[in-house]
Amino acid sequence: MSTESQSQPPSKLVVSSDVRPEPSCDSDDGLLLQLGYKQEFRREFTRWSTLSYAISILGVLGSVPATWGTPLISGGPATAIWTWFAGSFFALCLALSIAELISAYPTAGGMYYVTKHVFPPEKVPLAAWVIGWSNFLGQAGGVASVAYSVSQMTLAAVSMGSVQDDGMFSYSPTPQITVGLSIAVLICHGILCSFPSRTLSKMIRWFAPINIIGSVVVSIALLILSPNKPPASEVFGTITDGSGWNNHGFSFLIGFLSVAWVMTDYDGVGHVSEELHNASTSAPAALIVGIVVTWVSGWLLNVALGFGTGDMEGILSSPMGNPAAQVFFNAGGRNGGIAMWFWVILVQFFTGMSAMLANTRTCFALARDEAFPFSGTLRKMNSHTQTPLYSVWAVVVFCCLMNLIGLGSAQTINGIFGITAPAMDLSYIAVIAARLYYAKSHPVTPGPFRLGRLQKPVNVIAIVWTLFISVILFFPPTYPVTPENMNYAIAIAGAVALLSLSWWYAGARRYYVGPRTENY
Repeated sequence: MSTESQSQPPSKLVVSSDVRPEPSCDSDDGLLLQLGYKQEFRREFTRWSTLSYAISILGVLGSVPATWGTPLISGGPATAIWTWFAGSFFALCLALSIAELISAYPTAGGMYYVTKHVFPPEKVPLAAWVIGWSNFLGQAGGVASVAYSVSQMTLAAVSMGSVQDDGMFSYSPTPQITVGLSIAVLICHGILCSFPSRTLSKMIRWFAPINIIGSVVVSIALLILSPNKPPASEVFGTITDGSGWNNHGFSFLIGFLSVAWVMTDYDGVGHVSEELHNASTSAPAALIVGIVVTWVSGWLLNVALGFGTGDMEGILSSPMGNPAAQVFFNAGGRNGGIAMWFWVILVQFFTGMSAMLANTRTCFALARDEAFPFSGTLRKMNSHTQTPLYSVWAVVVFCCLMNLIGLGSAQTINGIFGITAPAMDLSYIAVIAARLYYAKSHPVTPGPFRLGRLQKPVNVIAIVWTLFISVILFFPPTYPVTPENMNYAIAIAGAVALLSLSWWYAGARRYYVGPRTENY
């Protein structure tokens, strides 16, 4: 990165000091006032805890094993390895596009707030309404799904520990236990997210070291201990057609689902920006470093898991309910497998807490702008913690209600989880596309982090990637399509969009004006 004057547009990434002064705590508060809000949170996050948060919200050691089964089934280990590598590059382009905007406008609303500055004034209310709700619901679906996956992983460990002398497992999880445990996880996340920002910062600073060190150690252990390793030519070079669509290329594309599910909630660090020191520089820097760290460590994990697929049939038919858990068991046996799997569960728990924290700040930001029923209550700050506890527990209750759906229909709950990534990612590119389209009439006031001449091509790549991956995310992953394997995410997304627009035209347009900023 370099610093260049505005008279000579930079040709590479720039952190500039000529647009706004290097922020201090006081100038952070001053910038927030310029953006239209008074400071209500305490700025307690350090640079390290901010970076740790950006890494932990992606949670590579927990998220990769949770989603690895999809590319493995569709195209084999080579598909998992190379879709992760390629998808991470495109995810970085989207992250860079978002980082530039949250550097300019660091508020708890994240990309939702940016709508005020990239759309014409007459279009802001509807755009902010749709983008804000899409972002909030996508985040909530992600929080619920991570808690659900923590429950599944924990019960997989129980199954791993129930192995008998004949190699059979005496315990298999039931939907009732899975849902009940996921609700307990959500309540634990809610308790942790209720702490003051200083306490949250002290906790979160440990998340990244555990995530990164655990990823490296577990990967090395799997590479050393996995029996019957397939040859490298198969692990890296053999694409199978497991989707049933009779097309190796399409089976490979289905493999992008894993990286799309993991590499999302990019603007999570933006949602906590009102709790950061030097938010306009620390938030974008943490976001970009978090993506790069996740790219590298996730690829290493995918390679290690790939060399553990010697018994592919046994892995895919595992009674544990998670192919990665079976790989861990094959490598370490009961005790070693559980020991390694514990770190996966722990990191996924961290990821869920980080995701919930972002979701609660989004809830607060939308309530601050009167986008919710009971907004006056949801935006209240607790006098002791100086955090929005009503928003925290509203998110907990909402996510618990979503997970209760798993008691009645696995297809419906999977469909709800399936809209998480496209709901968030499409809300991001709507803002990015508006920034490009209305650039002349509504130019963005740049923050310290700028893409310079790379801005337009990076933005275009991000938009094209998101549109492409959203089609894949909504597509049925296997053929023939049946009611049991149908991807209901598109139907649920359509229902949510219809409800949102109906609510808008039925009454919200009469009172909602977008981000309700003031001139202080």
